[in-house]
Amino acid sequence: MNDRHGPLPPLMLALTVVTGLVDAVSYLELGHVFVANMTGNVVFSGFSIAGAPGFSFAASLVALAAFAVGALFGGMIVHRALTHRGRMLLYALLVETACVLAALIVTLLSGHPFVGAVRFALIALLGLGLGVQNAVSRALAVPDLTTTVLTLTITGVLSDSRFAGGGGSKAGRRVLSAAAMMAGAFVGAAAALHGHPRLPLLLVVVILAAVTTAALVLARADAPWVRPIVSK
Repeated sequence: MNDRHGPLPPLMLALTVVTGLVDAVSYLELGHVFVANMTGNVVFSGFSIAGAPGFSFAASLVALAAFAVGALFGGMIVHRALTHRGRMLLYALLVETACVLAALIVTLLSGHPFVGAVRFALIALLGLGLGVQNAVSRALAVPDLTTTVLTLTITGVLSDSRFAGGGGSKAGRRVLSAAAMMAGAFVGAAAALHGHPRLPLLLVVVILAAVTTAALVLARADAPWVRPIVSK
């Protein structure tokens, strides 16, 4: 492909859907905590310290710690496969898929609602997997497809637009990114609210399996897009 990011954009969109799904599960089923969007957990920690009901400082702390460990693993993957973005993505997906699959197995072996040790195990496993995803997504550097952070993406749609005096917002990919996360969040929330709390994680495993299969092919590619993006 001629694009410097080759086939990566649609795969990043799929991972953005994953983000919406897992954060819907974590927020609605694991007690007002995110496993992918860490800004929320920092804010929730402040809420819990102030005594706001419905928030757990311990849960937010576990999510932050697990995500940090995942980001560390992701960084190790990035530096191991620095010269080939396809392999970088593959290695990250193998770890993330293992984490989410383990979380799904935990839900299948436990009762519902997910409380106590089960709750914290799920937060840790999902936080770990999404930390890896975020670290590698950052290194892949596909513009406007970070798979988690949408604040700057949405800001860019408007601040870069011609209405604001900019050169054009490139809204297409940015809008797709927001829509992908919203779609994942909608499906995850609908499943959880209608009595199918394990379904979102099953969907995540299916999506990750599909993206990993694609990454297996991409790991053998030798095209310009596989080379790392050099910051200017």
